[in-house]
Amino acid sequence: MIKNILLGVLFIVTGCNGVSQEKKVAMDDNTKQEENFEVSLSKDEWRKKLTATEYYILREEGTERAFSSELLKIKEAGIYSCAACGTPVFKSENKFDSGTGWPSFDEEIKGNVAFDVDYKIGYERTEEHCAVCGGHLGHVFNDGPRKTTGKRHCINGAALNFTPTKK
Repeated sequence: MIKNILLGVLFIVTGCNGVSQEKKVAMDDNTKQEENFEVSLSKDEWRKKLTATEYYILREEGTERAFSSELLKIKEAGIYSCAACGTPVFKSENKFDSGTGWPSFDEEIKGNVAFDVDYKIGYERTEEHCAVCGGHLGHVFNDGPRKTTGKRHCINGAALNFTPTKK
């Protein structure tokens, strides 16, 4: 029983936490642009556009605290978009309560999310980025709903904006 509790705590602490081993492009100064994404800004431009938390998560591949996102409580229909560039990345119909403390989805909007490999915490994980601006969204795990895709896209709420569907 204690083993299961410790494993659960470890999962919550590390489940979505991490930074890629390799940075996409080394940054020499605050004005150099990162990769050639459709939306590509300098570090200074991103800092002006994003809040400190959004910048930490989207541009420095950080992670917010579990259960801190207001998006966890949203149950209505709509679209979740990248907070950096506005690209739609998830639909509300694919959101589910994983109990991990981060917004979770069983499927991304195809073509709008890019994937990479992350070994930061000692084992391979699939990292997710916005395909348009390169912003870090979270990680994908194979413990999602078996009735759908079996995937759990564990996403930082601060990396997303929610737009409800108009009735």
